[in-house]
Amino acid sequence: MLSQSHLAFLARRRVGHLATADREGVPHLVPVCFAADDETIYTPIDEKPKSGRALRRLTNIRNNPRVAFLVDRYEEDWSRLGWLRIDGSAELLSEGPEFEKAVRLLVARYPQYGAMRLSPVIAIRIGGAHSWGNLDS
Repeated sequence: MLSQSHLAFLARRRVGHLATADREGVPHLVPVCFAADDETIYTPIDEKPKSGRALRRLTNIRNNPRVAFLVDRYEEDWSRLGWLRIDGSAELLSEGPEFEKAVRLLVARYPQYGAMRLSPVIAIRIGGAHSWGNLDS
């Protein structure tokens, strides 16, 4: 479960970074759009152009659901640096009430998604949260 400070920090960030690993533990890191509640981070697969092959993050999650998700803030004033890392387990959603809730949260946060098909949505079940630095403002 995330603290109010963590949720507020997430709400102010527009881009996160999702880390997955394959069966052999080879990491794969991608920037993602996301929405959060206090127990789950949601990130969609949308209709923007992709490489044309199976997305590695989806293959990795199917084979190894353990993931990490990072949001950070960098500023030249180093008293304002901060980051939040969430460790958890990922699940792919493509239908049902939770999928519909995730899509609503994502469209509310990123209006561009209102005109796109989002599927699947990656649900990151929060196992732990670690932060550093200034998470305020």
